[in-house]
Amino acid sequence: MGILCSLLNLYIIAIIVRLVLSWFPVSPGSVVEQVNQGLRRVTDPVLEPLRRIIPPLGPIDISPMIAIIGLQLVVGRLILGC
Repeated sequence: MGILCSLLNLYIIAIIVRLVLSWFPVSPGSVVEQVNQGLRRVTDPVLEPLRRIIPPLGPIDISPMIAIIGLQLVVGRLILGC
């Protein structure tokens, strides 16, 4: 269970880093853009379905927050189950 908890926590960190990177302009072809694209490939399978279900609050996309809360609940259940 420890490995699964660690992977879920790493996924949460990936969502947070993607969120922070979205606040800044990224130069095409830069290393930051490549990191951002990699994070999108990893996090989109969770975030895109949430975006279809949960509408944004004006200009604010709350799907990352919902995903993080959901993943934290899963991590909490795993830790209690250990």
